[in-house]
Amino acid sequence: MRFIAMVKGNDQTEGGVMPTEQELAEMGAFNEELVKAGILLAGEGLHPSSHNAARVVHTAEGTSVIDGPFAETKELVAGFWLLQAKSYEEALEWLKRAPRPKEGEFVIELRQVFEAEDFGEAFTPELREQEDRIRAQAEKNA
Repeated sequence: MRFIAMVKGNDQTEGGVMPTEQELAEMGAFNEELVKAGILLAGEGLHPSSHNAARVVHTAEGTSVIDGPFAETKELVAGFWLLQAKSYEEALEWLKRAPRPKEGEFVIELRQVFEAEDFGEAFTPELREQEDRIRAQAEKNA
């Protein structure tokens, strides 16, 4: 099972406040634990929404682009981990071990990633084949 753990933004992340050396070291140690446990697939921090950020909104009538920065910091994602765990409970237990901030909040939202089996019969063999090709190409691009 795959899960995405989204680190929610706050005034500091949106204000461009960079982590201290100690905070980077603590997060690096946590990420190493995730790697050693074999569950970390990817993880990155994101620039604030004032830096090269946009929301692309598609409707039946057309497409619009809203440039950052965005006002609601608690609705933004400041970083993420992509985890592979045996269960939701295992992923949650790992996230409970993430380094705590010295002040303020560090909010992580955990969500399960859809897998091919979740789509049932609508995900035909042809669509599965297409998905496999896309994943293989994406891995080459990485």
